[in-house]
Amino acid sequence: MSLEQELLERSSICELCGAEDNLSSFAVTPSNGSIDQTILACATCQSQIENPDQIDPNHWRCLNDSMWSTVPAVQVVSWRMLTALSNEGWPADLLDMMYLDDETLQWAKSDQEKTEEEAVKHIDSNGVELQAGDSVVLIKDLNVKGGGFTAKRGTAVRNIGLVHDDPEHIQGKVNGQTIYILTKFVKK
Repeated sequence: MSLEQELLERSSICELCGAEDNLSSFAVTPSNGSIDQTILACATCQSQIENPDQIDPNHWRCLNDSMWSTVPAVQVVSWRMLTALSNEGWPADLLDMMYLDDETLQWAKSDQEKTEEEAVKHIDSNGVELQAGDSVVLIKDLNVKGGGFTAKRGTAVRNIGLVHDDPEHIQGKVNGQTIYILTKFVKK
């Protein structure tokens, strides 16, 4: 019997939202591909799990029911989605009510640990990790394009901001103007 058939025997609807159309198997990471680590989910749920920037919080109100599932994989996905949406207000209340045994909770949190490890790190010229709000010093004269001035070597840049999707750039104020600076030209 195939995995899809086993999942359809376990549930004939999306195990998250209850939809009946466009159902397919969804491996809950980290997964060995077994039925215990796979759920039956609709295309809408799967696309929103895989693309966090396209999440529709109202779609996930269905977790009010699915978080009580006895299937650990469904519990893990429910916990992860409620955690991702916790700034909406109502998911935090559901998280407070939700119970996961230690092993299932560890599985649910394993995805967060991976995300933190993959996070963009901003490293200065000496290999020191930079954090938002740090003060740095320029190690080279930098011609500021569009600014009409040169930022001199030794200039202190206080309260820097990190460019979240680019580890090679930070932003800070020099001569009253906000500029982007390559991390290889600064030291903490």
